[in-house]
Amino acid sequence: MDERDELLAWLTLLRAPGLGSAGLRALLQQAGSARAACADRRLRQRAGLAPAAQGWIDHPDAERLEADLAWLARPNHRLLRYDEADFPPQLEAIPQPPAALFVAGDPAALLGPQAAIVGARSASAQGLAIARDFARTLSRSGLTITSGMADGIDGAAHAAALESGGRTVAVVGTGPDLVYPRKHRELAGKIAEHGAIVSEFMPGTEARPDHFPRRNRLIAGLALGTLVVEAGLQSGSLITARLAAEAGREVFALPGSIHNPLAKGCHRLIRDGARLVETAAEIIEALAPAAQAQGAGLRARLDEASAAPAPALETRSQDPDYALLLAALGDAPASLDELAGRTGLAPAALSSMLLLLELEGEIAPAVNGRWQRLRH
Repeated sequence: MDERDELLAWLTLLRAPGLGSAGLRALLQQAGSARAACADRRLRQRAGLAPAAQGWIDHPDAERLEADLAWLARPNHRLLRYDEADFPPQLEAIPQPPAALFVAGDPAALLGPQAAIVGARSASAQGLAIARDFARTLSRSGLTITSGMADGIDGAAHAAALESGGRTVAVVGTGPDLVYPRKHRELAGKIAEHGAIVSEFMPGTEARPDHFPRRNRLIAGLALGTLVVEAGLQSGSLITARLAAEAGREVFALPGSIHNPLAKGCHRLIRDGARLVETAAEIIEALAPAAQAQGAGLRARLDEASAAPAPALETRSQDPDYALLLAALGDAPASLDELAGRTGLAPAALSSMLLLLELEGEIAPAVNGRWQRLRH
Protein backbone atom coordinates (compact mmCIF):
# COMPACT_ATOMS: atom_id res chain seq x y z
CA MET A 1 0.00 0.00 0.00
CA ASP A 2 1.33 3.44 -0.92
CA GLU A 3 2.09 5.32 2.31
CA ARG A 4 1.11 8.68 0.83
CA ASP A 5 -2.28 7.33 -0.24
CA GLU A 6 -2.89 5.90 3.24
CA LEU A 7 -1.85 9.19 4.85
CA LEU A 8 -4.15 11.12 2.51
CA ALA A 9 -6.99 8.76 3.42
CA TRP A 10 -6.33 9.33 7.13
CA LEU A 11 -6.48 13.10 6.63
CA THR A 12 -9.71 12.71 4.66
CA LEU A 13 -11.32 10.74 7.49
CA LEU A 14 -10.03 13.09 10.18
CA ARG A 15 -11.67 16.00 8.39
CA ALA A 16 -14.96 14.16 7.82
CA PRO A 17 -17.64 16.21 9.64
CA GLY A 18 -19.21 14.49 12.62
CA LEU A 19 -17.11 11.31 12.42
CA GLY A 20 -15.04 11.91 15.54
CA SER A 21 -12.32 9.76 17.11
CA ALA A 22 -14.61 6.97 18.29
CA GLY A 23 -16.35 6.72 14.93
CA LEU A 24 -13.05 6.77 13.07
CA ARG A 25 -11.56 4.02 15.22
CA ALA A 26 -14.67 1.85 14.76
CA LEU A 27 -14.65 2.40 11.00
CA LEU A 28 -10.97 1.52 10.70
CA GLN A 29 -11.45 -1.68 12.68
CA GLN A 30 -14.04 -2.78 10.13
CA ALA A 31 -12.18 -1.58 7.02
CA GLY A 32 -8.63 -2.53 8.02
CA SER A 33 -7.10 0.66 6.64
CA ALA A 34 -8.03 4.27 6.03
CA ARG A 35 -7.64 3.80 2.28
CA ALA A 36 -10.10 0.89 2.31
CA ALA A 37 -12.57 2.92 4.39
CA CYS A 38 -12.47 5.78 1.91
CA ALA A 39 -12.89 3.41 -1.05
CA ASP A 40 -15.83 1.36 0.29
CA ARG A 41 -19.00 3.44 0.47
CA ARG A 42 -21.20 0.47 1.39
CA LEU A 43 -18.99 -0.32 4.36
CA ARG A 44 -19.31 3.28 5.51
CA GLN A 45 -23.09 3.06 5.13
CA ARG A 46 -23.17 -0.09 7.27
CA ALA A 47 -21.04 1.73 9.84
CA GLY A 48 -23.73 4.41 10.06
CA LEU A 49 -21.82 7.43 8.80
CA ALA A 50 -23.89 10.59 8.51
CA PRO A 51 -24.61 12.00 5.03
CA ALA A 52 -22.30 14.96 5.61
CA ALA A 53 -19.38 12.64 6.40
CA GLN A 54 -20.19 10.42 3.41
CA GLY A 55 -20.34 13.40 1.10
CA TRP A 56 -17.00 14.77 2.30
CA ILE A 57 -15.24 11.40 1.92
CA ASP A 58 -16.65 10.98 -1.59
CA HIS A 59 -15.73 14.53 -2.63
CA PRO A 60 -13.11 16.01 -0.27
CA ASP A 61 -11.52 19.43 -0.66
CA ALA A 62 -8.30 18.47 -2.43
CA GLU A 63 -6.68 21.86 -1.84
CA ARG A 64 -7.23 21.62 1.92
CA LEU A 65 -5.85 18.09 2.05
CA GLU A 66 -2.78 19.13 0.06
CA ALA A 67 -2.19 21.88 2.63
CA ASP A 68 -2.37 19.24 5.38
CA LEU A 69 0.16 17.10 3.51
CA ALA A 70 2.42 20.11 3.05
CA TRP A 71 2.44 20.73 6.81
CA LEU A 72 3.30 17.09 7.46
CA ALA A 73 6.09 17.19 4.89
CA ARG A 74 8.04 19.73 6.93
CA PRO A 75 10.91 18.52 9.15
CA ASN A 76 9.87 17.01 12.49
CA HIS A 77 6.14 17.12 11.67
CA ARG A 78 4.11 13.96 11.97
CA LEU A 79 0.64 12.48 12.15
CA LEU A 80 0.90 9.97 15.01
CA ARG A 81 -1.84 7.35 14.57
CA TYR A 82 -3.35 5.21 17.30
CA ASP A 83 -2.43 1.96 15.53
CA GLU A 84 1.30 2.78 15.48
CA ALA A 85 3.72 1.28 17.99
CA ASP A 86 4.91 4.65 19.32
CA PHE A 87 1.44 6.11 19.91
CA PRO A 88 1.36 6.98 23.65
CA PRO A 89 -0.38 3.99 25.28
CA GLN A 90 -1.41 5.99 28.34
CA LEU A 91 -3.98 7.82 26.22
CA GLU A 92 -5.98 4.63 25.72
CA ALA A 93 -7.20 4.95 29.34
CA ILE A 94 -8.87 8.34 28.90
CA PRO A 95 -12.44 9.13 27.80
CA GLN A 96 -12.71 9.30 24.01
CA PRO A 97 -9.06 8.56 23.22
CA PRO A 98 -7.87 10.36 20.10
CA ALA A 99 -7.52 8.49 16.84
CA ALA A 100 -4.46 10.51 15.86
CA LEU A 101 -2.28 13.38 17.03
CA PHE A 102 -0.48 16.04 15.03
CA VAL A 103 3.03 16.42 16.45
CA ALA A 104 5.59 19.16 15.83
CA GLY A 105 8.85 18.04 17.39
CA ASP A 106 9.88 14.68 18.79
CA PRO A 107 7.08 12.11 19.22
CA ALA A 108 9.31 10.18 21.64
CA ALA A 109 8.74 12.99 24.14
CA LEU A 110 5.19 11.63 24.57
CA LEU A 111 6.42 8.21 25.67
CA GLY A 112 8.55 9.12 28.68
CA PRO A 113 7.17 9.77 32.18
CA GLN A 114 5.45 13.14 32.30
CA ALA A 115 4.25 15.51 35.02
CA ALA A 116 1.64 18.12 34.12
CA ILE A 117 1.81 21.60 35.64
CA VAL A 118 -1.27 23.75 35.11
CA GLY A 119 -2.86 26.80 36.68
CA ALA A 120 -4.24 30.28 36.28
CA ARG A 121 -3.61 32.41 33.21
CA SER A 122 -3.62 35.53 35.41
CA ALA A 123 -1.27 33.99 37.96
CA SER A 124 0.42 35.99 40.69
CA ALA A 125 4.14 36.71 40.62
CA GLN A 126 4.55 34.24 43.48
CA GLY A 127 2.57 31.58 41.63
CA LEU A 128 4.70 31.99 38.50
CA ALA A 129 7.89 31.69 40.57
CA ILE A 130 6.60 28.52 42.25
CA ALA A 131 5.62 27.00 38.91
CA ARG A 132 9.09 27.68 37.53
CA ASP A 133 10.79 26.23 40.60
CA PHE A 134 8.70 23.02 40.54
CA ALA A 135 9.14 22.63 36.77
CA ARG A 136 12.93 22.95 37.04
CA THR A 137 13.19 20.39 39.82
CA LEU A 138 10.82 17.91 38.21
CA SER A 139 12.56 18.30 34.86
CA ARG A 140 15.98 17.68 36.39
CA SER A 141 14.64 14.47 37.93
CA GLY A 142 13.96 13.14 34.42
CA LEU A 143 10.26 13.96 34.13
CA THR A 144 8.95 15.63 30.99
CA ILE A 145 6.90 18.74 31.84
CA THR A 146 3.51 18.79 30.12
CA SER A 147 1.10 21.71 29.96
CA GLY A 148 -1.17 23.66 27.64
CA MET A 149 1.07 26.58 26.52
CA ALA A 150 -1.48 29.05 27.89
CA ASP A 151 -0.47 32.35 29.44
CA GLY A 152 0.47 32.31 33.12
CA ILE A 153 1.37 29.06 34.89
CA ASP A 154 1.49 26.96 31.71
CA GLY A 155 3.97 29.19 29.94
CA ALA A 156 6.13 29.55 33.06
CA ALA A 157 6.35 25.77 33.47
CA HIS A 158 7.31 25.18 29.82
CA ALA A 159 9.96 27.92 29.91
CA ALA A 160 11.52 26.65 33.14
CA ALA A 161 11.73 23.09 31.82
CA LEU A 162 13.55 24.36 28.74
CA GLU A 163 15.90 26.51 30.83
CA SER A 164 16.84 23.45 32.89
CA GLY A 165 17.77 21.51 29.76
CA GLY A 166 14.80 19.15 30.04
CA ARG A 167 11.98 18.18 27.72
CA THR A 168 8.51 19.67 27.64
CA VAL A 169 5.26 18.84 25.83
CA ALA A 170 2.63 21.44 24.95
CA VAL A 171 -0.88 20.19 24.18
CA VAL A 172 -2.72 22.94 22.33
CA GLY A 173 -6.33 23.78 21.62
CA THR A 174 -5.68 24.94 18.05
CA GLY A 175 -4.30 23.31 14.96
CA PRO A 176 -0.60 22.38 15.27
CA ASP A 177 0.36 25.19 12.91
CA LEU A 178 -1.11 28.00 15.02
CA VAL A 179 0.23 29.55 18.21
CA TYR A 180 -2.21 30.66 20.90
CA PRO A 181 -1.62 33.04 22.55
CA ARG A 182 0.48 34.70 19.87
CA LYS A 183 2.93 36.06 22.43
CA HIS A 184 4.19 32.46 22.84
CA ARG A 185 5.46 32.13 19.27
CA GLU A 186 9.12 32.06 20.35
CA LEU A 187 8.31 29.68 23.21
CA ALA A 188 6.46 27.37 20.80
CA GLY A 189 9.52 27.16 18.58
CA LYS A 190 11.71 26.15 21.51
CA ILE A 191 9.19 23.56 22.69
CA ALA A 192 9.10 21.94 19.25
CA GLU A 193 12.91 21.88 19.21
CA HIS A 194 13.32 20.35 22.69
CA GLY A 195 10.09 18.41 23.08
CA ALA A 196 6.81 18.40 21.20
CA ILE A 197 3.72 20.44 20.40
CA VAL A 198 0.69 18.17 20.20
CA SER A 199 -2.81 18.71 18.85
CA GLU A 200 -5.73 16.53 17.84
CA PHE A 201 -7.11 19.42 15.77
CA MET A 202 -6.47 19.74 12.05
CA PRO A 203 -4.00 22.32 10.74
CA GLY A 204 -5.59 25.73 10.43
CA THR A 205 -8.05 25.18 13.30
CA GLU A 206 -8.54 28.38 15.31
CA ALA A 207 -8.94 28.47 19.09
CA ARG A 208 -12.49 27.94 20.39
CA PRO A 209 -13.74 27.70 24.00
CA ASP A 210 -14.91 24.10 23.58
CA HIS A 211 -11.47 23.02 22.35
CA PHE A 212 -9.77 23.57 25.70
CA PRO A 213 -11.60 20.90 27.74
CA ARG A 214 -10.67 18.46 24.96
CA ARG A 215 -7.07 19.63 25.18
CA ASN A 216 -7.16 19.28 28.97
CA ARG A 217 -8.13 15.61 28.80
CA LEU A 218 -4.99 14.95 26.73
CA ILE A 219 -2.79 16.79 29.23
CA ALA A 220 -4.29 14.76 32.07
CA GLY A 221 -4.03 11.53 30.09
CA LEU A 222 -0.41 11.94 29.03
CA ALA A 223 0.89 12.74 32.49
CA LEU A 224 1.44 10.41 35.44
CA GLY A 225 0.32 13.22 37.70
CA THR A 226 -1.03 16.77 37.49
CA LEU A 227 0.07 19.65 39.71
CA VAL A 228 -2.27 22.63 40.06
CA VAL A 229 -0.32 25.69 41.21
CA GLU A 230 -2.97 28.44 41.31
CA ALA A 231 -6.58 28.19 40.20
CA GLY A 232 -9.84 30.00 40.80
CA LEU A 233 -13.07 28.13 41.35
CA GLN A 234 -13.97 28.45 37.65
CA SER A 235 -10.52 27.61 36.31
CA GLY A 236 -10.09 25.14 33.47
CA SER A 237 -7.26 23.65 35.53
CA LEU A 238 -9.90 22.06 37.75
CA ILE A 239 -11.22 20.24 34.68
CA THR A 240 -7.73 18.93 33.99
CA ALA A 241 -7.41 17.79 37.61
CA ARG A 242 -10.80 16.07 37.55
CA LEU A 243 -9.97 14.26 34.31
CA ALA A 244 -6.62 13.17 35.77
CA ALA A 245 -8.34 11.73 38.84
CA GLU A 246 -10.93 9.95 36.68
CA ALA A 247 -8.09 8.38 34.67
CA GLY A 248 -6.52 7.07 37.88
CA ARG A 249 -3.63 9.57 37.85
CA GLU A 250 -2.22 11.49 40.78
CA VAL A 251 -3.48 15.03 41.45
CA PHE A 252 -1.37 17.47 43.45
CA ALA A 253 -2.35 20.94 44.65
CA LEU A 254 -0.47 23.76 46.34
CA PRO A 255 -2.19 25.46 49.28
CA GLY A 256 -2.31 29.23 49.55
CA SER A 257 -3.71 32.09 51.54
CA ILE A 258 -7.42 31.95 52.37
CA HIS A 259 -7.56 35.56 51.13
CA ASN A 260 -6.19 34.68 47.68
CA PRO A 261 -8.98 33.89 45.16
CA LEU A 262 -6.44 31.93 43.09
CA ALA A 263 -5.96 29.53 46.01
CA LYS A 264 -9.63 28.60 46.29
CA GLY A 265 -9.54 26.11 43.43
CA CYS A 266 -6.51 24.36 44.93
CA HIS A 267 -8.19 24.24 48.33
CA ARG A 268 -11.27 22.64 46.77
CA LEU A 269 -9.07 20.01 45.11
CA ILE A 270 -7.39 19.24 48.43
CA ARG A 271 -10.78 18.86 50.13
CA ASP A 272 -11.81 16.51 47.31
CA GLY A 273 -8.77 14.28 47.78
CA ALA A 274 -5.86 15.86 45.90
CA ARG A 275 -2.46 15.58 47.57
CA LEU A 276 -1.33 18.73 49.32
CA VAL A 277 2.32 19.26 48.36
CA GLU A 278 4.91 21.79 49.42
CA THR A 279 7.97 20.55 47.53
CA ALA A 280 8.71 18.99 44.16
CA ALA A 281 10.45 16.13 45.97
CA GLU A 282 7.06 14.97 47.26
CA ILE A 283 5.80 14.70 43.67
CA ILE A 284 8.91 12.86 42.49
CA GLU A 285 8.54 10.33 45.32
CA ALA A 286 4.83 9.82 44.60
CA LEU A 287 5.32 9.33 40.86
CA ALA A 288 8.40 7.10 40.97
CA PRO A 289 6.49 3.75 41.06
CA ALA A 290 4.21 4.81 38.20
CA ALA A 291 7.21 6.00 36.16
CA GLN A 292 8.91 2.62 36.61
CA ALA A 293 5.72 0.77 35.66
CA GLN A 294 5.28 2.95 32.57
CA GLY A 295 8.85 2.20 31.47
CA ALA A 296 8.32 -1.54 31.88
CA GLY A 297 5.04 -1.39 29.97
CA LEU A 298 6.61 0.59 27.17
CA ARG A 299 9.46 -1.89 26.83
CA ALA A 300 6.95 -4.73 26.56
CA ARG A 301 4.90 -2.82 23.99
CA LEU A 302 7.92 -2.10 21.80
CA ASP A 303 9.08 -5.70 22.06
CA GLU A 304 5.63 -6.96 21.05
CA ALA A 305 5.47 -4.56 18.13
CA SER A 306 8.87 -5.63 16.87
CA ALA A 307 9.22 -8.62 14.57
CA ALA A 308 12.22 -9.72 16.62
CA PRO A 309 13.31 -9.15 20.22
CA ALA A 310 14.91 -5.79 20.90
CA PRO A 311 18.60 -5.97 20.10
CA ALA A 312 21.10 -6.21 22.90
CA LEU A 313 23.40 -3.28 23.51
CA GLU A 314 26.23 -5.07 21.71
CA THR A 315 24.05 -5.21 18.57
CA ARG A 316 22.79 -1.64 18.95
CA SER A 317 26.30 -0.32 19.56
CA GLN A 318 27.26 -1.62 16.12
CA ASP A 319 24.98 1.06 14.67
CA PRO A 320 27.34 3.97 13.91
CA ASP A 321 25.02 6.61 15.38
CA TYR A 322 24.46 4.71 18.63
CA ALA A 323 28.18 3.97 18.91
CA LEU A 324 28.87 7.68 18.42
CA LEU A 325 26.32 8.63 21.07
CA LEU A 326 27.62 6.13 23.65
CA ALA A 327 31.17 7.32 23.06
CA ALA A 328 30.04 10.94 23.45
CA LEU A 329 28.42 10.16 26.82
CA GLY A 330 31.71 8.90 28.20
CA ASP A 331 31.94 8.81 31.99
CA ALA A 332 30.46 12.23 32.85
CA PRO A 333 26.80 13.32 32.55
CA ALA A 334 26.01 15.37 29.45
CA SER A 335 23.06 17.45 28.28
CA LEU A 336 21.16 17.03 25.03
CA ASP A 337 22.79 20.15 23.61
CA GLU A 338 26.25 18.92 24.59
CA LEU A 339 25.58 15.57 22.96
CA ALA A 340 24.29 17.27 19.82
CA GLY A 341 27.51 19.29 19.66
CA ARG A 342 29.72 16.25 20.21
CA THR A 343 27.95 13.95 17.76
CA GLY A 344 26.53 16.28 15.13
CA LEU A 345 23.21 14.43 15.41
CA ALA A 346 19.89 16.31 15.41
CA PRO A 347 18.36 16.88 18.87
CA ALA A 348 15.11 15.13 17.83
CA ALA A 349 16.98 12.01 16.74
CA LEU A 350 19.14 12.10 19.88
CA SER A 351 16.04 12.34 22.06
CA SER A 352 14.60 9.14 20.58
CA MET A 353 17.93 7.33 20.86
CA LEU A 354 18.34 8.38 24.50
CA LEU A 355 14.84 7.13 25.29
CA LEU A 356 15.59 3.70 23.84
CA LEU A 357 18.87 3.46 25.72
CA GLU A 358 17.13 4.52 28.94
CA LEU A 359 14.46 1.84 28.48
CA GLU A 360 17.23 -0.72 27.97
CA GLY A 361 18.81 0.34 31.27
CA GLU A 362 22.03 1.58 29.68
CA ILE A 363 21.66 5.25 30.56
CA ALA A 364 19.74 7.25 33.15
CA PRO A 365 18.69 10.89 33.66
CA ALA A 366 21.08 12.89 35.83
CA VAL A 367 20.71 16.33 37.39
CA ASN A 368 20.21 19.52 35.37
CA GLY A 369 18.61 17.76 32.41
CA ARG A 370 21.71 15.65 31.75
CA TRP A 371 22.14 11.97 30.91
CA GLN A 372 24.69 9.55 32.26
CA ARG A 373 25.85 6.15 31.10
CA LEU A 374 25.35 3.26 33.53
CA ARG A 375 28.20 0.86 34.04
CA HIS A 376 27.26 -2.78 34.61
